[in-house]
Amino acid sequence: MTRLLPLRLSATACALALSLPAFAAPASSQPVVAEAPLRAHLAFLADDLLEGRGTGQRGGELAVRYLETQAAAVGLKPANGDSYRQKVAMVGEKTLPGSAVSFSVGGKTLAPNLGTEVVFGNANGQSETSFEAPVVFVGYGIHADEEHWNDFAGTDVKGKLLVAMVNDPQPTAAEPNRFGGKSLTWYGRWMYKFEEAVRQGAAGILLIHTEASASYPWSVPANGFSHEQFHLAGPGNALQGWIHEDAARALFAAAGKDLDALRAQAEVRGFKPVDLGASARVHVKSAVRNVDEYNVAGIVPGTDPKLKDQAVVYSAHWDHLGIDTGNGKPDHIWNGAIDNASGAAALLAMAQAAAAHPARRTQIFLWPCAEEQGLIGAHGYVQHPLWPLAKTAADLNLDSMNFVGKTRDIGVPGSERSSLHTTAAQVAKAMGLKLAPPVPDLGGAYFRADHFAFAKAGVPAFNVGSAVFSGDGSFEFAHDQGHSHEEMVGFTKRYHQITDEYNPKWDLSGMVQQAQFTLNLGYAVANAPAMPAWNANDPLARVKR
Repeated sequence: MTRLLPLRLSATACALALSLPAFAAPASSQPVVAEAPLRAHLAFLADDLLEGRGTGQRGGELAVRYLETQAAAVGLKPANGDSYRQKVAMVGEKTLPGSAVSFSVGGKTLAPNLGTEVVFGNANGQSETSFEAPVVFVGYGIHADEEHWNDFAGTDVKGKLLVAMVNDPQPTAAEPNRFGGKSLTWYGRWMYKFEEAVRQGAAGILLIHTEASASYPWSVPANGFSHEQFHLAGPGNALQGWIHEDAARALFAAAGKDLDALRAQAEVRGFKPVDLGASARVHVKSAVRNVDEYNVAGIVPGTDPKLKDQAVVYSAHWDHLGIDTGNGKPDHIWNGAIDNASGAAALLAMAQAAAAHPARRTQIFLWPCAEEQGLIGAHGYVQHPLWPLAKTAADLNLDSMNFVGKTRDIGVPGSERSSLHTTAAQVAKAMGLKLAPPVPDLGGAYFRADHFAFAKAGVPAFNVGSAVFSGDGSFEFAHDQGHSHEEMVGFTKRYHQITDEYNPKWDLSGMVQQAQFTLNLGYAVANAPAMPAWNANDPLARVKR
């Protein structure tokens, strides 16, 4: 149970709570996103009152109640029968002291330190798990038929502990575009590797951490596994986590193996798993709880007798990192103002504009839960969709939006995978905008937001980007404000920090612009004769909905 803190409303929260439903839809023949409701929703959702909107915490309950109330107030119809809620059953597990992994190899016992050399948890719903298993190096741990790549070929890894690299095979002169070329693919993401270990029947998996391959320091997985981890209820690994490169190097050396040489071998198609001749002894103690969290969803029914059976989804996750009541710090609330109160608030403002102006197709406004825990709410939705996926035209996602003023361009990374790119270009031109130039997706951003759950299920989808995480500095601000670029880049230092807090001085004209572009794009899709389609050469085009 989450300890309930005293309910204290700040002056901002009090005023907003009393006034929010009062905003009227703009009088216009076209849906127009208004700044006033967007700002009000943003300020409220990011207020200390909501305690960081944590998964399985009281702040999350408050956020869900607020969103469903506001969805009704702006005129959305319930998307799940007579309810705006969709239950997502998940399990929360926190690794406890006394948990350990050790290796017997070459006559030695290696016991990496929990926290500094290895971090892990389980995903099997058990409060205590113990096993011994042989250790196998599986290269990148990838099975991708379309790339003619199988790191498990000819080897049964059932019941074994896998050690794998993160990222994916690098391009070569002969194959410059394999696994996305310079861009990271889904196969390079840690989530994929954990999932593949389950499919292979492995006892568990440890990923070798390097800052270059992971694109973040050891502190990121170390901090993550020090907190409660959530996953959808169902089968999962008995052990999953990371091992520091130094500890991995020591393990391989004790086994008489050269880690760098094996890494080089793993870059070549036809690599075979390597038994390290080591035995792992694992003991995981976990605090386990079952949690029912909720997606929130409302609809604007379509007007066309035939096309109303198809739908466009707009999504933005409502959760952030919540509150830490035991760290002794004066500020222990991760407010998540930009990530992602901004997207959640924008979606409410968009819904308010859309409710008065139905499109030919139905429009669904979806606020998934537990995005910060691995897109859990979005994956829960596509496993049990409130609208048939075969009749879902697209998902347009908003996450971490522009808070420093209007731009002359708009980011649409990932849209080039489908016909959505052409439509986005037409919408941008009509708004006097241009599309931001594409850049290699080195960090795999396309696979790190809720739209990917839809894409993985066959629905054309992308995150309608702002300059927040572009990283290339190509975005152009409308008034050439020098400080805007600095503020935007500076946000990366506040990302997933307690300093991601709402500032009433923010210029939200760019956020309104981004929301309006997304809504205009949604209407272009909702009113088009045909649904969007994947490009024939994109791997996602093979997915059957």
